Amino acid sequence: MIVTLTVNPSLDRTVELDAELERGEVQRVDRSVEEPGGKGVNVTRALVAAGSDSVAVLPGRADDPLVLALATAGLPVVTVPIAGRLRSNIAITEPGGVTTKLNEPGPSLDDDEQAALIRAVVAQSAHATWLVLAGSLPPSLPADFYVRLVREARSAGVTARVAVDTSGAPLAALVDADVEIDLVKPNGEELAELTGEADPDALEADPARVAELAARLAPRGIRSALVTLGAHGAVLATDGGAWFAPAPRIEARSTVGAGDSSLAGYLLATTEGAAPERALAQAVAHGAAAASLPGSAVPTREQADASAVTVTRIRGAVAPAVH
Repeated sequence: MIVTLTVNPSLDRTVELDAELERGEVQRVDRSVEEPGGKGVNVTRALVAAGSDSVAVLPGRADDPLVLALATAGLPVVTVPIAGRLRSNIAITEPGGVTTKLNEPGPSLDDDEQAALIRAVVAQSAHATWLVLAGSLPPSLPADFYVRLVREARSAGVTARVAVDTSGAPLAALVDADVEIDLVKPNGEELAELTGEADPDALEADPARVAELAARLAPRGIRSALVTLGAHGAVLATDGGAWFAPAPRIEARSTVGAGDSSLAGYLLATTEGAAPERALAQAVAHGAAAASLPGSAVPTREQADASAVTVTRIRGAVAPAVH
């Protein structure tokens, strides 16, 4: 079982245009779809679509439109009631997969609601193989909320491996805290921000540099890093080595949720006992398959064929072991 937490879920509306977006003009919409989303929710959706057991934990009242949409979709969820309404996001996709996202900030959660959410995560994670903490935090939550959650989970005896997919202050707080994280999944820009890299745009074409930067996280408690590089592929850095997998050529339709599907593919492979390089291949296959689908659709296992993904080892980029 893989448990995901989405503290700031959203009802995602994806609008597809048949031409490039022109600011200030009236344009026709080619297609529009509304789906429940948020990083953790998307990871659970992708895992379930691939035949894996997963449950998504999130805040939300039973009558919230997002919670109702999840119930209609039949996704396994555990919700914690809150006073506020969950947010709605809009993604505008152009031909070729260029995506513009308009994200609301999210609801306020008081101290009691935060504590209830942590209790729900700890309870669901008692027998989990992975606990995934994914997405941004609402403005009302402190940047170290994920740090608090990991510490409380460990104190309660949760032994699940912990994967984190967030950015900015919440990711920095985890790296700076005295907690061990089994996996982080930044993209190239997020890794650059975290490590102080001056030229994030150059990382997409330099897997060796990505691996070098990711290896710097090991002494700070990060056991491994899966760094997604969009259409260029992804890098996996562990204390046993580093690998690069270029993305297969596809006709991109929407990049919404592609990174979440990449993480799902990696988790899926690791739970099946795959070696690190093959887990990376599955991550890249899942991400590419998701980008080839409309809106925030997630791929099935058949659509994410890892056998077509080539993985190469990056020499000299081994992260020191974490003790």
